[in-house]
Amino acid sequence: MTLREEQGLIADWIRPGSRVLDLGCGDGSLLAHLKLERNCTGYGVEIDGENIVRCIASGVNVLHSDLDGGLSDFDDDSFDYVVMTQTLQAVHYPNRLLHEMLRVGREGIVTFPNFGHWRCRLQVLAGRMPVTRNLPSTWYDTQNIHMCTVRDFEALCEEARIEILQHAAVDTAHRSALAMRLLPNLFSEIAIYRFRRRA
Repeated sequence: MTLREEQGLIADWIRPGSRVLDLGCGDGSLLAHLKLERNCTGYGVEIDGENIVRCIASGVNVLHSDLDGGLSDFDDDSFDYVVMTQTLQAVHYPNRLLHEMLRVGREGIVTFPNFGHWRCRLQVLAGRMPVTRNLPSTWYDTQNIHMCTVRDFEALCEEARIEILQHAAVDTAHRSALAMRLLPNLFSEIAIYRFRRRA
């Protein structure tokens, strides 16, 4: 399985030998890579049946579950990292899920499309919901129900007493540029955050 570049960035943030829970794990490629290259163990959570079959074929432990139901199958502090890529905006209660991530894991890592990107802003100013490289679906044909900006996510973390440990601002090819680092809310298409409960 080939890792998406975004997953490669995440893998670099995860210490070797860690226990990892991957929420909305897709075909299990991140977990398979972490197991092979970083000696990690863990589970994936996925709702799509075809992706579950792919996970099993790759030797990835996977549970069939809807993330909107929470993470009650997992005990407190069961994992070192809980990862959720490109899924935060598709769940009904993202704030609750962030708390659940930090209940079952010591640290969380999320990625999401930045609705504050300048292309999105221009389309909203023109009176239309954005359709971009990173948000290719029309408003009536998307799974995204809670779009947010970089600033929105950081404000939620502040309100929820979540400490941001690391972040990256990248484009759809997962490249970073000076403008994205200086003004991530305006120029990043994808936001990546590593965080934990504030002491």
